[in-house]
Amino acid sequence: MNRLFMAIAVVLSSSFASQSFGDVFELRTYTTNKGKLEALNARFRDHTVKLFEKHGIESVGYWVPTGEKRAKNTLIYVIKHKSRDAAGASWKAFGSDPEWQKVAKASQVDGRILAKRPESVYMDATDYSPTWKNGDADDDDVFELRIYKAAEGKLEKLDARFRDHTVRLFEKQGMKSVAYWHPTDKPDSKDTLIYIIKHDSRDAAKKSWPAFLADPEWKKAAKESGVGRLAKPPAATYMKATDYSAIR
Repeated sequence: MNRLFMAIAVVLSSSFASQSFGDVFELRTYTTNKGKLEALNARFRDHTVKLFEKHGIESVGYWVPTGEKRAKNTLIYVIKHKSRDAAGASWKAFGSDPEWQKVAKASQVDGRILAKRPESVYMDATDYSPTWKNGDADDDDVFELRIYKAAEGKLEKLDARFRDHTVRLFEKQGMKSVAYWHPTDKPDSKDTLIYIIKHDSRDAAKKSWPAFLADPEWKKAAKESGVGRLAKPPAATYMKATDYSAIR
């Protein structure tokens, strides 16, 4: 990572660590046309991150899925706004910025980059979302984005289980918690937990999850939590941080 992006990473990871009342996060997923992911990454690396900052949008992390078809055409990222109203104003200013319009036009000379409109989920951090600090990073590191749908009326119990037990037991098995969020908009705000954890490698993840599920303390917590079965199986996406991601 060059000095510029090292500096950006320090500043942005620090801002992520100091969440304040009113902050709203945004999880965005971009799907590119065939062969256009590198062009999208170049645009973010060379222009978009800087222009986000110009318009009050703080970059948290940028990832590409691994080991699947989406690794060739998908960018997943999280940004932070001061409020939902601020997000609307920032996106409007960003979209009308002449510098952005010039960059967007130049980057698509050989065809459109995105295959469809970006997917966006606005989120609030839970009260047990940790303070993340970058540690040693290497090429084996892998992040995991997980989305849980609780059964009706059970989201608070799911939160309590994570707050009182799960986060600590993840750490016990070598899984580092990055952040935990709830979507802000209904109906997902009523039943959904979105979180990201970090593993030392994909092989480490394959060992950590069975060890976690077999842990007697976890079994006891799961049984006594009152969460019951989730409304659907968890959705999990393994991801690698891009070279311009603040979180590494």
